[in-house]
Amino acid sequence: MKRIGILFGMEQSFPAALVQHINSLSDGDVCAEFVRVGGIKHDQVLEYDVVLDRISQDIPFYRTMLKTAALQGVKVLNNPFWWSADDGFFQYSLARSLGIDIPNTVMIPTKEHPRGTTSESHRNMIYPLNWERIFEHTGFPAYMKPVKERGRIQPIRVHSEEEFFEVYDTTGDNLMLLQQEVPFEAYFRCYAIGKDDIRIIPFDPHQPHHFRYDAQYELSDALATELRKLCTSVLEFTGYHINCMEFAIVDGKPIAIDLLNPAPDSDGATVGNENANWMVEKTAELLISHALTSSNQSERPSNQSALFL
Repeated sequence: MKRIGILFGMEQSFPAALVQHINSLSDGDVCAEFVRVGGIKHDQVLEYDVVLDRISQDIPFYRTMLKTAALQGVKVLNNPFWWSADDGFFQYSLARSLGIDIPNTVMIPTKEHPRGTTSESHRNMIYPLNWERIFEHTGFPAYMKPVKERGRIQPIRVHSEEEFFEVYDTTGDNLMLLQQEVPFEAYFRCYAIGKDDIRIIPFDPHQPHHFRYDAQYELSDALATELRKLCTSVLEFTGYHINCMEFAIVDGKPIAIDLLNPAPDSDGATVGNENANWMVEKTAELLISHALTSSNQSERPSNQSALFL
């Protein structure tokens, strides 16, 4: 029997619904369950054919575990090596390389030296920074966003140089970027599950969290085709099987706001039951497909005698 493991954190509805749906579809060839792990030896095999990762971006132990599992033949969605490499600034470089428009964006050196470094570690850094040129590039209002701690540190809107420095002084050794604000006429989140299933959802990032999916923006056939084309180009480059991409629409044209979100919100309480049900259905189909085409557990090295330490 093929085994699918779901690795997750504080989510309440999506993981349980996904496990239940996969098992309801199975005719005995596939089963799904929550991943359970303890201390792991270097040669220890994670006893799953496929693992869906929803939380390793926040838990370093899980990320290293999944990279080891992938080397041993476990299919990990999404690829933990690529996920370890992407970040909040790289995504804009990726967008430009793919011909996707982005807001004017500048990465800012950390306010404080990262732990274990000194001013001598930063000898290649120009100091003081040319703040005038930076602010001229982004303008105000602008948003300060984290490069690495996305999800933990929320974007902060700043209206002036004074506000920028007030916020900057509180960021410590968190790497941040400053980004031009984009006034938009419409905004969409594009959920991709697999390479072909892309669901375009009206979304208003200015609303409180539980009301953001109540937006009523119109989506023309031409714009839907363009958004799907852009999303597909990102999926093909990264190899992600699950991703969420956000686009602001300005003068009818998409501008990328967030292109790399491999564990997007899938809770019915926020995204709405219709969207959540679609996510459960398509994710289940994707995981089952990968499980059925994976190599057999017996073909991989195994240490059944010590699953946990």
